[in-house]
Amino acid sequence: MNNMDKQTRMAHAIRFLSMDAVEKANSGHPGLPMGAADIVTVLFTKFMKFDPTSPKWADRDRFVLSGGHGSMLLYSLLHLLGFEDITIEDLANFRQLGSKTAGHPEYGHVNGVETTTGPLGQGIANAVGMAITEKLLSAKFGSDLVDHRTYVIAGDGCLMEGISQEAIALAGHLKLNKLILLWDDNNITIDGNVSVSDSTDQHMRFKASGWNTLSVDGHDQEAIAAVIEEAQKSDKPTMIACKTVIGYGAPTKGGTNKAHGAPLGAEEIAATRKALGWEYEPFEVPSDILDAWRIAGLNAAQGHKEWQKRFEAADPELRAEFDRRMRGDLPAGFDEAMADYKKSLAAEPKNVATRKASEMALTVINEAVPETIGGSADLTGSNNTKTPATVSITAEDFSGRYMNWGIREHVMGAAMNGMALHGGVIPYGGTFLVFADYMRGAMRLSALMEQRVIYVLTHDSIGLGEDGPTHQPVETLASLRAIPNLLVFRPSDAMETAECWELALKSSNNPSALALTRQGLTPYRTEYSEENYCARGAYVLSDCEGEADASIFASGSEVEIAMAAQSALAEQDIKARVISVPCFELFEAQSEEYKKEIIGDAKVNVGIEAALRMGWDRFIGSDGIFVGMNGFGASGPYKALYEKFGITADNIVAQVAERLK
Repeated sequence: MNNMDKQTRMAHAIRFLSMDAVEKANSGHPGLPMGAADIVTVLFTKFMKFDPTSPKWADRDRFVLSGGHGSMLLYSLLHLLGFEDITIEDLANFRQLGSKTAGHPEYGHVNGVETTTGPLGQGIANAVGMAITEKLLSAKFGSDLVDHRTYVIAGDGCLMEGISQEAIALAGHLKLNKLILLWDDNNITIDGNVSVSDSTDQHMRFKASGWNTLSVDGHDQEAIAAVIEEAQKSDKPTMIACKTVIGYGAPTKGGTNKAHGAPLGAEEIAATRKALGWEYEPFEVPSDILDAWRIAGLNAAQGHKEWQKRFEAADPELRAEFDRRMRGDLPAGFDEAMADYKKSLAAEPKNVATRKASEMALTVINEAVPETIGGSADLTGSNNTKTPATVSITAEDFSGRYMNWGIREHVMGAAMNGMALHGGVIPYGGTFLVFADYMRGAMRLSALMEQRVIYVLTHDSIGLGEDGPTHQPVETLASLRAIPNLLVFRPSDAMETAECWELALKSSNNPSALALTRQGLTPYRTEYSEENYCARGAYVLSDCEGEADASIFASGSEVEIAMAAQSALAEQDIKARVISVPCFELFEAQSEEYKKEIIGDAKVNVGIEAALRMGWDRFIGSDGIFVGMNGFGASGPYKALYEKFGITADNIVAQVAERLK
């Protein structure tokens, strides 16, 4: 038997493990694994650099299955290559509750899964973020320590989703030549042939975006090897169109949408076994084929041994810094830098917008934390995300620390996920809060994957003024707070902004969103405290003597309105306490005793936020007074808008006084 015969049988092992697992689960997508098996067999046996015994090796090649529905392709590969935490039993337990082999690949469930994919197109953008990070770290630490490629398999669905164009355009612009996209060009979607919904010339599309493009028969392993080798020599990112048959080998369902998203059925699987000459029982891999795969895994790991020698020969300080960054630890001087900054704010309180306060905090952070990579979706001057330490990254120079994402919020979010997943950097990116909706899919995945990605979301309410309701978020805060594991911060002044940034950076398993104002705000936190009060989620900012008649809960720009209302109520002998609520999620993480103490038992509870009421009843109860928005905003100067919508101290005082009668 010649080598190509064995290579074909190695691909068949993926095909049959995949179709058998889907059949046993009675759920899943056999078509992609069967169609792309030859592609990944070539990629992982001849090109990929990885180590099954050390799956987190920093300089491994990254592989992203953007079409995450074909997850059995990846699970089968990992098992065959010798990744210890994927057993044959795990494959047989595909899609079952508690199984590592989830319906779509989930980061953190099993080694070798570099990112959670399933929402189509996200994986392409993740891969772009990984390729960007490789270039950044190579520029910083040298090619002896950082020199790897990023491969992504994407289908027609991934290329149709709008995020793919944002990702492709950015990758071409940055000349990410170590990024290779393998298009599973099978001409099938769920509804039938691609032609029912799309007629794009993908080669022309990629070329127009600055990519190199190649074509190959996706079932000719020698030809696949030749085009990958050619792609590796390119000075641009490369798209390889691999013409495949979905459900390859299935006599009646192969090449049709019937192979996409449902089990093939016992009769079709038996016919496929006969057609491809596979005489083995379900989940049985012949020993010579399993040995060939395990040897491929051992061969791929040789690069790790060579890298380890280079790493040990590197400068000790460089090694230590590289290790620290890849672990995700903050540098030793971070706490001191933040403490000094907070002391300076206490010494000279600043009346500034929280977007400006964020810039002030970032100026300190970016000096103290060299791995932060900033950016903005073409709103740098408005988001205040650039500081002296963050020079722009260009195609010619990756020594900078600032990404000009262009008007591409969705890829900004998804690529930042890829950057965080790659490791070695902490990404943050800015846009207007209302445009968080453009990257909601990526933000949700940040939270699902527990990645430290920081979203800087300015112009956070009607306080932005004249741009009007298209730009004034009213529902956005509530919708972001609805995402599990996402920390949504809305600081009220410069001190709180510094504390929220500190918390975002220290939250290694949470993404964070900072909602920041356009308008200037009065500072009320004017004394230095070693404790980070925002870490409590909500705390008493201004108490009253004795028992409170009213508790006023507020976030962000409305805290100063709460403080004004407290003073005005005092003039009427009504005692009120003011509670700042910078983060709902951190408040919920506190002890029951603390939460009960903060909610208190005042006769009247008031919530103030220039947004919808949704979520505030947790603090004020269903019978509490809410002063905020109950519809869209309007265009006009922000002070006039606050008057128009009744978000004023006078309105609060009147409602509290009426309620206490």
